[in-house]
Amino acid sequence: MRLVFLIFLIVNTIANAQSTKAPLNSDYYHWLDRYEIKSGKISPQVFTTIKPYKRDAIIRYADSLNVSGEIFTSRSDQFNLEFFRNDSWEWSRAESNTSKKPILKHLYKKKSDLTYVDLPEFDIHVNPVLYLSAGKDNNRDELITINTRGVEIRGMVDRKIGFYTYVGENQAVLPQYVADEVTRNRVVPHEGFWKTFKDTGVDFFEARAYIDFNLTKHIHMQFGNDRTFIGNGYRSLIFSDYSPPNLFLRTNVKVWKINYLFQLNRMAADARTPGNKRYPEKFMAFHHASINIGKKLNIGLFESVVFSPKDSVNNSTFDFSYLNPVIFYRAIEQQFGSSDNAILGADFKWNAFKKVSFYGQLVLDEFLFREITAGNGWWANKYAIQGGIKYIDAFGVSNLDIQAELNRVRPYTYSHYSQYGSYSNYRQALAHPLGANFNEFVGIVRYQPIPRLNFTLKAFYANVGRDNTDENWGGNILLGYQVREQEYGNVIGQGVSNTIATVDFNASYMLKHNLFIDARQIVRQSKSDLTAYNYNTTLTSLALRWNIPQRSYDF
Repeated sequence: MRLVFLIFLIVNTIANAQSTKAPLNSDYYHWLDRYEIKSGKISPQVFTTIKPYKRDAIIRYADSLNVSGEIFTSRSDQFNLEFFRNDSWEWSRAESNTSKKPILKHLYKKKSDLTYVDLPEFDIHVNPVLYLSAGKDNNRDELITINTRGVEIRGMVDRKIGFYTYVGENQAVLPQYVADEVTRNRVVPHEGFWKTFKDTGVDFFEARAYIDFNLTKHIHMQFGNDRTFIGNGYRSLIFSDYSPPNLFLRTNVKVWKINYLFQLNRMAADARTPGNKRYPEKFMAFHHASINIGKKLNIGLFESVVFSPKDSVNNSTFDFSYLNPVIFYRAIEQQFGSSDNAILGADFKWNAFKKVSFYGQLVLDEFLFREITAGNGWWANKYAIQGGIKYIDAFGVSNLDIQAELNRVRPYTYSHYSQYGSYSNYRQALAHPLGANFNEFVGIVRYQPIPRLNFTLKAFYANVGRDNTDENWGGNILLGYQVREQEYGNVIGQGVSNTIATVDFNASYMLKHNLFIDARQIVRQSKSDLTAYNYNTTLTSLALRWNIPQRSYDF
């Protein structure tokens, strides 16, 4: 840790102009991605596979698209462009963000910020965070509620060091199917430490923070506690934002048509320890390289390894070989006889023509070519695959966007012989929330008929293989794969079948900058021979949301 801070002190003297990043938010990021697709060309400023994006890059790219006059054509598009520019006004210097009537003359002088300081040597933005929601679940007698209060702070020092902090206190009474997941796994989805609230609810504290800087014009570094998302789909089979924020050290190189990310993460190997002992920890080293080929195609390769100094092979040692940002992790495993969990794969995005984009991911955990060609369902042929399409301004209707996505994950993928090697953090999946052993279809329709109103309809259909007591059919990535039901004949969805069909409709109206009213209706049908997974849910809710994305439990 001392070495990390020493690095910060050294690079502070050579850092270039710096920007914080826009927090992960599926609605916000959809707007950004839609305009790249609408242009029909791959963005030279933003590599969309790596999320979150830097604010200065967002503004540069949006302004470059606006020059042609062919992208932000509708009233809703113009509103979205103004939203981007107001939200990151320290880079856009948007005059539209200046308030005509500040509160008490000093608050909200800028529409997007409660208060701010804007000096050449120091820049800071402070905003409140609020999420108040109430609804009715047919499976619970009491109201479903969310009560979040927090604060978000971002800024820069000398335009060289950027910083971001979010803290929030939360109490919630969760939908029954989410509460059942808490009971089964003893964790709250997306969150870390929690405690019981009034017998039927949960109470948890959130904290995300980082500092970042540019070593050179093309090399960016970041250190903090936050989430990462890799991919262009609604789901990520590589690295998603499903699990809680975790400590990371990230280096990103963007030069010419190439983007290279190296990241080291510290994670919780488990969330259940006796007494007051510290949670066991593990680490993940991750690198992803992608290149723009021509103006329409981006192809990426990635590799990650989950390892721990506390496993039975490397007790009390940390393998510093994994800190090499350009080495092949499989080679390290073979050279030192390591039993760590290395995963590799690829992704692509093809903006085939204006308004249509294809994307996909392939993850290879373990496999033998001869076993794959034999077609005998060997248990260790572990892979995941994703394919999707996005259609912008569908059927000639402005701001009507459609997305369809298929996800397919073989049994035992992401699992390991212990929790120290499983592809998980705080007992939650690092990739898809369903873990493994499933097929899933995702369909999303988004429509923005007028500037401040957004409709979103999401539909999910999944067939998941579950386990009976003392069984392991490969769906639960927390179970060690050394105990499994069979060597051969393994197929996706094996075990006890569970089909899940969900329709989620949301209408969201923006009252002021980043202040929303959400009306939501969810219908979820879960069918299985296992009683715990066999019931239907109808949930209706209304929410007031301020400077925070919607909470979703899409599993």
